[in-house]
Amino acid sequence: MSRFLQLVLDMFDGATTKALQGLGADKRPSPKKRQPRQPKRLKPQSLMGGLHRDANVFPTAPALHGPHMPSEPLGQVLPKAHYAHPRATRRIQLGTTDVAYAFRRGKRRTIGMAIGPDGLEVSAPRWVTLGEVESALHEKADWIARKLVEMQERQQQLGAARIVWADGVVLPYLGDQLKVVLDSSSTLKKNSAQFEPSEAGTHTLRLGLPLNAEPQQIRDAVQAWLMRQAKALFVERLNHYAPQLGVQWQRVSLSSAATRWGSASANGAIRLNWRLVHHKRDVIDYVVAHELSHLRVMDHSSRFWETVQSVMPDYAQRRRVLKDEPLPPWS
Repeated sequence: MSRFLQLVLDMFDGATTKALQGLGADKRPSPKKRQPRQPKRLKPQSLMGGLHRDANVFPTAPALHGPHMPSEPLGQVLPKAHYAHPRATRRIQLGTTDVAYAFRRGKRRTIGMAIGPDGLEVSAPRWVTLGEVESALHEKADWIARKLVEMQERQQQLGAARIVWADGVVLPYLGDQLKVVLDSSSTLKKNSAQFEPSEAGTHTLRLGLPLNAEPQQIRDAVQAWLMRQAKALFVERLNHYAPQLGVQWQRVSLSSAATRWGSASANGAIRLNWRLVHHKRDVIDYVVAHELSHLRVMDHSSRFWETVQSVMPDYAQRRRVLKDEPLPPWS
């Protein structure tokens, strides 16, 4: 029994000796490996230079949108809005935008969407279900929301640029400026108009009206003069482009449409908006060539645009001006 106990003690003594030998000759543990010194943590400061109430807590940085972040749909980001067409027959909720739109069926192959000053208009073939129409609107929700906002902003800009009919009013004319001057002197007949061109770009239109003339009188006199100029110019440009396109127009009439610049019938009748005289001549030429091209192709197929391009290679640039440069409202 004593020999067994001695054997166990010898085993423990051997293990202890080896552990002490591993510690070194002086039997003290070796110093720990020195860790690199951590930089002193600075107390966070506010934008105004003061300290946060809790100096140990850093403010959480807001999540930023970047290339790696998916963009949010426009319809979800915009504030709640409501748009109602005056002839609305249906309504749909597109994200945060409530849209009451004018809906009609017609002889067409696809679902059509158009946004004008009155709002959204939708047309669809007779065989398309209402569910399919709404699905198409949801697919175009971002486009619809963006265009409705743009149209609203455009209408607000037009409202700010509304013409005030009084002596000295200035309005666009063939890309230049036209200043209206009321002149009741004996040199100008009553209710007549006299045009005085200027190389500086601001022409003068003298009207045989007294200085205290009513706004309605001034507006009617200016409109009558502009319409006469418009019709004469339209006839000239129609005669210029018709031979080039190999077509023959029969008659031209003036239109006052709010959203349409012209139209053409298969019988050769052309209608052009008299307010085109506010634009430059090259823009007027585009509308004239556009309507004459319809006498060859009565749709907007690729063949039609090729016809327009045959006489006007830069038609797309001229066409863009009609959308990008709105005219002041006429009232």
